[in-house]
Amino acid sequence: MGRLRLSLVFAVVSVVLFLGHAPKEANASSSTSAFVQNVIYSNKIAIFSKSYCPYCLRAKRIFSELNEKPFVVELDLRDDGAKIQNVLLDLVGRHTVPQVFVNGKHIGGSDG
Repeated sequence: MGRLRLSLVFAVVSVVLFLGHAPKEANASSSTSAFVQNVIYSNKIAIFSKSYCPYCLRAKRIFSELNEKPFVVELDLRDDGAKIQNVLLDLVGRHTVPQVFVNGKHIGGSDG
């Protein structure tokens, strides 16, 4: 009888903990996704970058040479950078940077 009760308590605690955390994670995920979509569609050029990445520097330099000023999100300088990268993985199938969007269209990375 004690084992059954312990199993039941464990199951209830697990469900409560899961339900207690699930909405926060879902909201964070959906708000991160909304942020990414907003960046992509609200800017002529959007680059998801890391400040130390040589490929990102190259991509930003190319637009600078074209006298274009992209909206840049430096993932390594943001607390939610990893979440943004996960959204990009779902969106474009890549977890690498840079990820460049022009007029809402994904054009790839540094070699894109």
